[in-house]
Amino acid sequence: MIFARKVWHLLVGIKDGLVLLFMLLFFGLLYAVLAMRPGPGAVTDGALLLRLKGPVVEEPASPEPLAVLSSGSLPSPQYRARDLVRALDAAVADRRIKAVVLDLSDFTGGGFVHMAELGAAMDRVRAAKKPVLTYATGYDDAAVLLAAHASEAWINPMGALYVLGPGGQQQYFKALLDKLRITVHVYKVGTFKDAIEPWERDSMSDASRQARTAVVEAVFGQWQANVRAARPKARLDLVIKDPVGWMKGSGGDPARAALASGLVDRIGDRVEFGQRVAAIAGKDAVDDRPGRFAHSSAAALLAAHPLPTGGRKIGVLTIAGDIVDGAAGPGAAGGDRVAALIDGKEGRDLAGLVVRVDSPGGSVMASEQIRKAIVRAKARGIPVAVSMANYAASGGYWVSTPAARIFAEPGTVTGSIGIFAVLPSFERSLAAIGVKSDGVRITPLSGQPDVLGGFTPQIDGMLQAGIESGYARFVGLVARSRGKSFAEIDRIAQGRVWDGGTARQLGLVDQFGTLDDALAWVAGQAKLGKGDWHPVYLGENANPYASLLERLAGSDDGAAPETDAVARLARLQQGRLGSAMTMAERLMGAQGAQALCLACPALPVAQPTVSPTGWWAGLAALVR
Repeated sequence: MIFARKVWHLLVGIKDGLVLLFMLLFFGLLYAVLAMRPGPGAVTDGALLLRLKGPVVEEPASPEPLAVLSSGSLPSPQYRARDLVRALDAAVADRRIKAVVLDLSDFTGGGFVHMAELGAAMDRVRAAKKPVLTYATGYDDAAVLLAAHASEAWINPMGALYVLGPGGQQQYFKALLDKLRITVHVYKVGTFKDAIEPWERDSMSDASRQARTAVVEAVFGQWQANVRAARPKARLDLVIKDPVGWMKGSGGDPARAALASGLVDRIGDRVEFGQRVAAIAGKDAVDDRPGRFAHSSAAALLAAHPLPTGGRKIGVLTIAGDIVDGAAGPGAAGGDRVAALIDGKEGRDLAGLVVRVDSPGGSVMASEQIRKAIVRAKARGIPVAVSMANYAASGGYWVSTPAARIFAEPGTVTGSIGIFAVLPSFERSLAAIGVKSDGVRITPLSGQPDVLGGFTPQIDGMLQAGIESGYARFVGLVARSRGKSFAEIDRIAQGRVWDGGTARQLGLVDQFGTLDDALAWVAGQAKLGKGDWHPVYLGENANPYASLLERLAGSDDGAAPETDAVARLARLQQGRLGSAMTMAERLMGAQGAQALCLACPALPVAQPTVSPTGWWAGLAALVR
């Protein structure tokens, strides 16, 4: 027995040693991957390759490592718009870069403002006498805009091009709620605050249709003007107004129809496209397979051209995605997290602040929390401006009110000045299956709001009064910020969304301009000349695991899997299904008052996650 015990202790010791060794190796590998950064030497003579395998966004979402491990899947990548623009601008001056290539085979889109910024950067590359080439199997609206700015736009022989335009159907749940005997308590202010209509109507109201039509027509008009300016000879009207006739005119061949439209220039597969790029930028010195060409990644080029660090700091605070309570983000604007960025050490040592907003709004509480933090920054005597991207609506406008200057784009969607709250109760549903409620009420508010037994008129009245007070506060904030009377703002508020051009005419926006324009204005207000300041993006490096997970999700150097046009359309519909599920979650979720714009067209999101392979899959399986 003594010998057996010694053998057992020896085996346990070996096991513990192996576990310790494995953990040391794992964390050593983790540290090595996190420490890796592409250096300037990684840039080679050839093309700048932007292989986009997901959406372009203002602020990429930060994946949680434990959530990724437990799910056994990896998020698809997201691309920060300003990083892509900066890479394109770096390609202009870098002599090693002979051409720029955008592989859009797995690109899932982006907001119009971001696409317009990328298109303008592509034009600057072309002005430097460097060709810009795009390739895709399927071109949709966002990809069509980028292709319009290319020197050569290629499409796979099995590919297709389509212009869908903004808008579409929305689901209305009143009939379903009536069948289920669910009572929806709606509290709102604003004729156009239509975020609650799916719960209390079976169709869109005339007011909602009027407001939404005006916005989508304005934004789509901006999109068409951008494409026409880049490709004046393209037959855009035919593609938009008579898609069936346009397709039949090319014998039903989608790729040939795309070529005939003038929106693409050549038909060819990936190998033929790569050979064309190799003829311009040179062959890959390591990989001699057909269609390979010499190239550098955006990360390598950005590392070779770092941002300036001299002079005073002007902070850029990003508010992107839904504004929510708590510490959520990046990719969502958690009130606690965003306020802490302003109040923290990094946010205090600033010569000025630009608030970059790309949000349809959300929680009133979190919006007010962020607004107050911006007011505290302003009280330190620094100039504050707002730069609006695709959206700055509802809560996104609420947080913009402290700014001395608001910059937007003609295609920005803003306004939606109004708030609402929605709460369900199930007393009728329960009564239908024989469950009744009874009890003792000492006051009219005892046990309220009671989602099982029903709401009293008093709680309904109090909640509506609170929403009305919140709306008055919202309008008052805007009125003081814009130097207008309460009545003037109330007339253009009422929850209505506006395009950037109309918002400027109404005084909700001061001038058109980009983030760079807003930074330059703040520098001028701080009396800082060129070279006396540099931008600092608050909280951008908060998650040290992001780069690791992005690498595990897949390098941009790997070719994206090609899917046909039908599959791409199906993926778009998956996004619509996800939006409908989100609507249901908003109804059933426990949320406070909301300043949220549901009229804002949905921004693209990452596609379903990619399953891991190899050792990572095994590790993920262990923690399921």
